Amino acid sequence: MDLPEGFETRVGERGVTLSGGQKQRVSMARAFMKEPDIYILDDCLSAVDTTTENQILEYFNEMLTNHTTLIITHRIYAMLQFDKIIVLDQGEIVEEGLHSELLERKGFYAKMYERQQLREQESEKL
Repeated sequence: MDLPEGFETRVGERGVTLSGGQKQRVSMARAFMKEPDIYILDDCLSAVDTTTENQILEYFNEMLTNHTTLIITHRIYAMLQFDKIIVLDQGEIVEEGLHSELLERKGFYAKMYERQQLREQESEKL
């Protein structure tokens, strides 16, 4: 809403120049305002900082409950409650299940999660 024309502000080459994270937030806000039957979010948090990411994830937990949502991401968002997680490797399904089940299996997903946790811990030390 802080943009010159709120949600109607033209963004990109012919409009206000926004950062990648700002573009993602504007796109998500516009999608949520339309209240579609299905949300498809493709790497929607890749350009936002961790503080903003956590705020958006908290909002997702409220907003996306009881909505069909497909989230495509390289990151694992343990704080979100998914009905099903499908793990792809080289375009093939290698695992599927709930977060806790996938961690218990100690397979591809669990290894990705461990690497992500280590990277986050290392970046917090810096």
